[in-house]
Amino acid sequence: MNSKQTHIGSRQLKPESQMMHYGYDPSLSEGSVKCPKFQTSTFAFDSAQAGKDFFNYASGRVPLPKDQQAGLIYSRFNNPVLEILEGRIALWDEAEDCMVTASGMAAISTTMLALSKPGDVVVYSEPVYGGTDALLGNILSQYQVQSVGFCSSEGVDGFAQAMAAAQSLGPVSLVFIETPDNPTNQIIDLRACADIITSSTNTAVAKPVLVVDNTMYGPLFQQPLKHGADICLYSLTKYIGGHSDVVGGAISGCTEVIEKIRGFRNIMGTTMDPNTAWLIMRSLETLKVRMEASAKTAEQVVEYLNQHKNIERIYYPGLLREGEAQYDIFNKQCSGCSSTFSFVIKGGEAEAFKVLDNMSLAILAVSLGGTETLIQHPASMTHSCVPAERRAEIGITDNLIRISIGLENAEDLIADLAQALATL
Repeated sequence: MNSKQTHIGSRQLKPESQMMHYGYDPSLSEGSVKCPKFQTSTFAFDSAQAGKDFFNYASGRVPLPKDQQAGLIYSRFNNPVLEILEGRIALWDEAEDCMVTASGMAAISTTMLALSKPGDVVVYSEPVYGGTDALLGNILSQYQVQSVGFCSSEGVDGFAQAMAAAQSLGPVSLVFIETPDNPTNQIIDLRACADIITSSTNTAVAKPVLVVDNTMYGPLFQQPLKHGADICLYSLTKYIGGHSDVVGGAISGCTEVIEKIRGFRNIMGTTMDPNTAWLIMRSLETLKVRMEASAKTAEQVVEYLNQHKNIERIYYPGLLREGEAQYDIFNKQCSGCSSTFSFVIKGGEAEAFKVLDNMSLAILAVSLGGTETLIQHPASMTHSCVPAERRAEIGITDNLIRISIGLENAEDLIADLAQALATL
């Protein structure tokens, strides 16, 4: 099979099929079925002229000739494993281009810094991952980049108001939306946001780039680029890596924007290392079966918790019903629910800690999307950098617990939750 083959006859191959071969030619690596690790920092040139050309292409000084590859230089710029991984992630997202980074936060920070300059404003949804919140509130402000947030629960009306407020402060460089958000699983209508960006932007200034953090549901259950997003971001550490043994990030989207970000990444050095790329490429082969299996188990756990006397609320889009505000958005934008959700117990921090400390099978740890079930307390852990008054406004209360269901048996996980909740 050709390494770039995407069809058999008129049939387009599904992404899960292409994860086994796309971008890799065994004949170039001694017939090895799996791509080897190119664990090298630098690459030899065939000639001095080739070296000069490769640097000109990589820096953008000379446009890359049509149907020609840029050439390998140095693993901070490119590496065969990184390039194959990027091509395969782009397939999942149906993106023109993709680049990988050293972490999810590297993907987010590299994107924001590459697309913003002093005086610009970033509009973002809340709640957002704690590290992203700190970047917006504490780091970008040092470079005179302001930020304006809106609550995910306010939907497009809140977004429109935030856009208007931001435009009164300066040019809006990008809009950053995490949907479903972490940890309350609120969903934002991306197509409606894209339309508002277009209609509210003066033609004399550059249109803001719509950036979506798709870590919670993608790429299996949501594909933002199909709904108006320009850029799709991931923490590959989560579902795509899937084994809690790697840290990485990805940025996919249109070539024009990706090239701007890639140039910034190559200079800042936020590139992924070859060994991590190789491990994540391994994980892509089982992504679909892992996410589907954990999602099915999560449905059963939610069903149990939804009947429990000590549970006040569950943030899980699968519980939405016709007539509720986000029901239509979920059905239009998502093809299913992932296995990460949050629930509110009766009581406060003390009761939440009691439940967490009495879990036996689930592991008390941050992160999500691994093969093992992880459970944590957002208010004091992943979102502890968010001021208390803001946490209260956006639903991150002291009695909120987030759980990421893994590949354990559903009845075993239910038994674990039952005995922990019985201590209340």
